[in-house]
Amino acid sequence: MNLPNKLTISRFILTIAFLGVMFSQVRGHQTIALILFIAGGISDFLDGYIARRDKLITNFGILMDPLADKIMVCSAFIAFVGLRLMPAWMVVIIVARELAITGLRLLAVSKQVVLAAEGYGKHKTISQIVAIISILVGISYKQWDPLGTSIFGWQVFGAPWLYWFTQIAIWAAVGLTFISGWLYLWRNRKLYLDDM
Repeated sequence: MNLPNKLTISRFILTIAFLGVMFSQVRGHQTIALILFIAGGISDFLDGYIARRDKLITNFGILMDPLADKIMVCSAFIAFVGLRLMPAWMVVIIVARELAITGLRLLAVSKQVVLAAEGYGKHKTISQIVAIISILVGISYKQWDPLGTSIFGWQVFGAPWLYWFTQIAIWAAVGLTFISGWLYLWRNRKLYLDDM
């Protein structure tokens, strides 16, 4: 097994560890969860970079890399609903989009069609990761006193600036998720309309 594929598998393990820590009562569990999620994000960047640089692209990687990404991101958002950090309806949009696009890609594969990633999809992923990290920083920075409060706790309009940044990040992630999913389904509608 090559290094990019090992990094992809590590993301599944990091996701399980992230979820376990998020719902634990271990001291500093929010900070540990943040570190685990960032490690997962770094592994996502590295496996793609190394696979392209060293020409180590495999069928396993083509299938499992995006699946690992979706599981990591959707797991975080679902955990946020369970912890009342985010409304369920927003997470339903995010998870539904990921399932719909995965289904469309499977349909395309069955017809020997390759659907390339689009720019909106990449922006969507970045916005989701920013939103998740922002939420995780928001629930953990007070554990880093005095450094955490001095960086993330200064007030803007009666709340820490990070609160406002997080709200914008969440709405941007949900908006880009919805728009990118709708555009992807619309542009590739011939794939599924032909079977109706």
